[in-house]
Amino acid sequence: QVQLVESGGGLVQAGGSLRLSCAASGNIRTINAMGWYRQAPGKQRELVAAVTSGGTTNYADSVKGRFTISRDNAKNMVYLQMTSLKPEDTAVYYCNLEQGRGTAWDPAHTYWGQGTQVTVSS
Repeated sequence: QVQLVESGGGLVQAGGSLRLSCAASGNIRTINAMGWYRQAPGKQRELVAAVTSGGTTNYADSVKGRFTISRDNAKNMVYLQMTSLKPEDTAVYYCNLEQGRGTAWDPAHTYWGQGTQVTVSS
């Protein structure tokens, strides 16, 4: 089992910044990727940003240039620096971790945090 704990959410005004943190603990073996998803009221959960163990990053088009994901492999943590926040960024943000090689010897598993609320006011 792997546990993910998010922190850093809160209420900010449009144009402000927040830094989300996610700490992973438990039976961590080989991490393929860590990332952030979000779900706004009435909308489906969507990928915000992800980073692989090799350092490759992927961002949703809506956050490119504003959000930056980073990972501390030694500490098993991932961060999301959010700047120029917009009201449409309001959502519950979930930390995500995938580990395992997807083989019979090391099946891939995905874990989720409980989420942290980010609210951006106009």
